[in-house]
Formats: sequence, structure tokens, C-alpha cells
Amino acid sequence: MGDLFQPIHLIVLSVLFLFPTIILGVIPFWFICKKAGYSPQLSLLNLVPFCLGTLVLVYFLAFADWKTPNRPTVAPIPPQA
Repeated sequence: MGDLFQPIHLIVLSVLFLFPTIILGVIPFWFICKKAGYSPQLSLLNLVPFCLGTLVLVYFLAFADWKTPNRPTVAPIPPQA
């Protein structure tokens, strides 16, 4: 049992769980924050343990005013006489 918890095994296990977390958690939120007009570094909150960072980020994005550019308004077409 003592051979299981050697440093190399812990490093391998950390890498196996770290990469999926980065790929599945950080990268999509990186693009969402960028498209919303906020700093993409906010997506690094997903690395906070116990899903607290993800919860904070989701609530921030849900209730924040997105800084997207205004769409041009189209003038109504006048009726043909």
C-alpha cells in the first residue's frame, strides 16, 4: 500500500484530473467572457475548488450587463400609397 502514494503517482493523478478540468471548465468560459465584453481571465475562477469559482462566475455573467456593441436599429418601412 505504501507504493501507491509515491510522488510520481500523485503527479500523474494530478495531471490526469487537471487537464480535463482546464479543457472542460476554463476554455468555454474564456470565450463566453470574451464575447460578453469582460476580461477572459475571469474564467480562471473555475479553478477555485469545490465549484465555488464556477458558481460565482455563472452568477456574475447571469446578472451583469453584457458589454456587447449595440445593434443598429432599422427604420420602419413607410406604407406605399
